[in-house]
Amino acid sequence: MKLFRQLLIITTFSLLAQGAWAAVAADAFVKAIADDVLAIVKKDKEIQSGDQQKVFALAEEKILPHFNFEHVCRLVLGKNFAKASKEQQDAFQKEFRTLMLYTYASALSKYRNQTIEYKPMKDYPDDKQVVVKTLILQPGGQPIGVDYTLEAINDGWKVYDITIEGVSLVTNYRSQFGNEIRQGSMDSLIQKLADKNKENVTAKK
Repeated sequence: MKLFRQLLIITTFSLLAQGAWAAVAADAFVKAIADDVLAIVKKDKEIQSGDQQKVFALAEEKILPHFNFEHVCRLVLGKNFAKASKEQQDAFQKEFRTLMLYTYASALSKYRNQTIEYKPMKDYPDDKQVVVKTLILQPGGQPIGVDYTLEAINDGWKVYDITIEGVSLVTNYRSQFGNEIRQGSMDSLIQKLADKNKENVTAKK
């Protein structure tokens, strides 16, 4: 889990954009938003130095809106999502979204001249779900394979899974959360996420 989070922190800063992108090919969408975020981070010395207020504002405004969190939550909870009450579903989505906010904000502040290489992708304009394959190139380090799984919905492309070096974010969390629910309950999982988010708040002060 620690290694997965480290890889996730290094790579997921690249999802950044505003506006409707439904008419844009998925790989062009990912490249455009990656170029955008890299330009911002490179120019903003406060973000590079770890200004938490700016980092979190950037992640909240530019990254999270481009994830389909309802879809992600359904996938990571599996059958437990349907078993949960509406209140539990809403509470879980709120805490999980906050957890992702901290993860992606950390990614923005850890940028150190990584570059992104995009693998060729066939153009299937009628596809509603696509995978964009990339390599994160690190100075002095091994490339990291990162695949973005996107779906086309009314207001554009939305991300609902990221696979890093063959490890799916959805699969990873589904196993982790499933174990927690089996050993405890849906409420205990939500409470653990809430506690973790409070720890993150304290750590960032």
